Amino acid sequence: MAKRAQAAPKSFEEALGELEQIVSDIEGGQVGLEESLVKYERGTFLIQHCRGILNSAQKQIELLNKSADGGIESAPMEQAGQQPEAGESKLPGMP
Repeated sequence: MAKRAQAAPKSFEEALGELEQIVSDIEGGQVGLEESLVKYERGTFLIQHCRGILNSAQKQIELLNKSADGGIESAPMEQAGQQPEAGESKLPGMP
């Protein structure tokens, strides 16, 4: 099967939503073989697209967390909805 040019979604969330719909459609068994193959191809494109976005985000986080000596400081992420203590920054490694 020849690879076709794929249009990238506008956001990570849009790509993830489309990928979830593709999985649902294929697992539901309501699409034929040819359409399943087209959806599978689109799904693999979306997975690669999402991985690229996540890798880029990880690199940005690592840059933000670099210590003064050039090493990486490891700090736990805040729990969703958890507020930092008074005088504490919301970003790890920031005063």
